[in-house]
Amino acid sequence: MSFVKAEQLYRMAEMANARRRGISLRLIMEEFQVEERTARRMLRKFEDLFRGVETWDDNDRRRWWSLHDVPYIQHRVLREKELAALDLAIRRAGRDGAQDEAKALETARDRLVASYSRPLMHGAKKYSELLLLANGFASRPGPTRKVSEEYLNLLFISLRRPTMVEIFYQGARDPEPRKRLVEPHAVIVGTRHYLIARKVDGDREYRQFRFDLIFEMHATVQPFERDPGFDVERYSAQAFGSFFSDTEYGPVRWRFAPSAAAAARDFIFHPGQELTDLEDGSLLVEFTASGWLEMAWHLVKWGKAVEVLDPPELREMLERVRRGDVDIWP
Repeated sequence: MSFVKAEQLYRMAEMANARRRGISLRLIMEEFQVEERTARRMLRKFEDLFRGVETWDDNDRRRWWSLHDVPYIQHRVLREKELAALDLAIRRAGRDGAQDEAKALETARDRLVASYSRPLMHGAKKYSELLLLANGFASRPGPTRKVSEEYLNLLFISLRRPTMVEIFYQGARDPEPRKRLVEPHAVIVGTRHYLIARKVDGDREYRQFRFDLIFEMHATVQPFERDPGFDVERYSAQAFGSFFSDTEYGPVRWRFAPSAAAAARDFIFHPGQELTDLEDGSLLVEFTASGWLEMAWHLVKWGKAVEVLDPPELREMLERVRRGDVDIWP
């Protein structure tokens, strides 16, 4: 049996042990992205490998496989990426205002960490800290573009060392993708995902590279010295969503009508926002950021219940979005 197949079977055992109903054929197909025939073959192997597998059929005649009291499952080591994913989820929940969810996730994380010895968890914690450092939290609720997991894994490894990466990127002025050697410093997630990096040849300024415009990415063994003064939280806070522009950066002021003030007060539009209740019952929201188009995409959801006071360029952008007069897609 190959290592990959063994890992899949043990993952199935974890799922069957942890879930009240167990696992089903459909769940295996979705989890491992396999066809029905392959999923059935995996379940047969699962039954052969693990003792104590129990099966039952629900009211819709769907078969479920469950597994209990397997010593191996209780001694699986929490992996680096799994701990990092928990930490990222805690940070996102906190940024989105879901404090109860963030606290519950934090408690679960602490219990998991406490169940392992310190030497085992040391490496995982270091990796998690790196991922938190590398991820800008410009993320907002809503749809996001698909991102290559291969690229993300490559970047996280490069950030960990740190080493340069080679990308083939097509910028706005490029007729076709062009090779660039860059020093990765962060990944900002949002409606679009961006790699924040400095080009090796050039002015050494930080640049944003859209993931959907990176056609190839390759690791290198060329080390670089990470800028100790780079703060991804401060950098990402310059944007409303995930796009930052020097020319658009500045004070933003929105006024929500009295009918929408209560709903708007529950939103965290930006980490640095200031909310002011006005005498007529409306709500004034103020912060400093860039990304007018992403702001307009969000504000159009509020209909006529929101008015842009500043900047005038954003007010004009919002009217264009409302008319459908925008040729830039998300």
